[in-house]
Amino acid sequence: EQDVPDRVRDLGLKNYWGYATHSFFSPHPGYCVRPLSGNQRDEFRDMVKALHKAGISVILDVVYNHTAEGGTDGPVINFKGLMNRAFYHLEEDDLSKYKNFSGCGNTVNCNHPLVVRFILESLEYWVREFHVDGFRFDLASILARGEDGAPMYHAPVVWNIEFSDILAHTRLIAEAWDAGGLYQVGGFPGYRWAEWNGRYRDLVRQFVRGDKGLIAEFATRLTGSSDLYQSSGRLPTNSINFITCHDGFTLYDLVCYEKKHNLANGEGNRDGENRNFSCNCGVEGETDAPEIRALRLRLAKNFIAILLLSQGVPMLLAGDEVLRSQKGNNNCYCQDNSLSWFDWSLPEKNQEMFRFTREMIRLRKRHPALTRSHYLTGKVTPLSGMPDICWHGKKLHKPQWNGPESQVLACTLSRVKPDEEDLHLIFNMSKETLRLYLPKLKTRHWYLSVDTARKDPADIIEPKGQQPVNKKSLLVSPRSVVVLESR
Repeated sequence: EQDVPDRVRDLGLKNYWGYATHSFFSPHPGYCVRPLSGNQRDEFRDMVKALHKAGISVILDVVYNHTAEGGTDGPVINFKGLMNRAFYHLEEDDLSKYKNFSGCGNTVNCNHPLVVRFILESLEYWVREFHVDGFRFDLASILARGEDGAPMYHAPVVWNIEFSDILAHTRLIAEAWDAGGLYQVGGFPGYRWAEWNGRYRDLVRQFVRGDKGLIAEFATRLTGSSDLYQSSGRLPTNSINFITCHDGFTLYDLVCYEKKHNLANGEGNRDGENRNFSCNCGVEGETDAPEIRALRLRLAKNFIAILLLSQGVPMLLAGDEVLRSQKGNNNCYCQDNSLSWFDWSLPEKNQEMFRFTREMIRLRKRHPALTRSHYLTGKVTPLSGMPDICWHGKKLHKPQWNGPESQVLACTLSRVKPDEEDLHLIFNMSKETLRLYLPKLKTRHWYLSVDTARKDPADIIEPKGQQPVNKKSLLVSPRSVVVLESR
């Protein structure tokens, strides 16, 4: 909590997020019901049991890239006093200075033999003693740096984690970059590791914002990012697709702010990411203008729809389903107040978005075609007699892959199970209303399932309430996502 710049501390702010680890085998007592009782192991174990009973897996967000001991002026807590030269990356010409690939003052020397053993035993401890289900590794690319700081594919710590018998059934998720410029999305070592797909995040943000000429890459991201994973033998499930996370704007702020507003953090608005690929729909921040509020809601629904229609593993930031805002602050690590807290009145206040997100999750769950374990090929499937995917643009079978002005893409996905429906997906990010023709079906009809331009409850309709589209074409509103199901 004390790991903050002086200017931030002077404002009475603290690092309430954490991300400044030092005792890697100990649950933080500050998270306990009774912090001073010494029962943090029992409380954590009971929490995991309760979550498992409710059908919820537990994935720990772990920070092995740096510690709370900071740089030269930082405190001595444990590692500096025990094995400073082994545990940290130090400057070769001055061993009193710490290399800072983490952006937090020091960098753990993850591939020193003793540190490899330490990290592995720590992870195995959390699985063996507390039965957690997996780990998300903060700035994981530091785990792929050798003792000299250079990237190495056969990084001992990464492969020891991959081959550990105790960790064999855990989920391993890498934030595949670091603050030292190493970016490994699509190239993080190992086969089991899934990756936060930062390229998916950035491309989808730009596409929904209305940037032109992105159709080809959008199609690749929508179908599992084969350009990043297929050639190395990995699968769509190696891609963790996301629009937002704890770092950066919330989903609603993405459509309300073009610039970050971090002055409250005490660093002159210098902290936080500057490149957000956001838009404000005409007004920066809050507004009562009904047309702007309606557009913002539509774009937010577009984000959720695209995320849950994409091949790969979707990750949703808690609060996005109810339009939680941080008032444009994209670095709330030190804001232990209503700016970053969850407002429990939002599910009722923004129930239209809440319902839309819930129903999109249900749609995804009833369509195995959206959760394929292998990449789409374009080959005909015996079950439906149609290709597993067909691409379209403003005209059927004519996607504008290289069109510099193109903002429209559609695709038809074949069902993969006999009781499933085929899907036709339309993404119109242009400002035009378009009349688009629908693919012909031999024995079925198309039913309208999703239209983000429509108001609740017509924006997403359960199968029993869907109506057939009796025309050969459909009118598609500007900046909207449409989904049709066949039956």
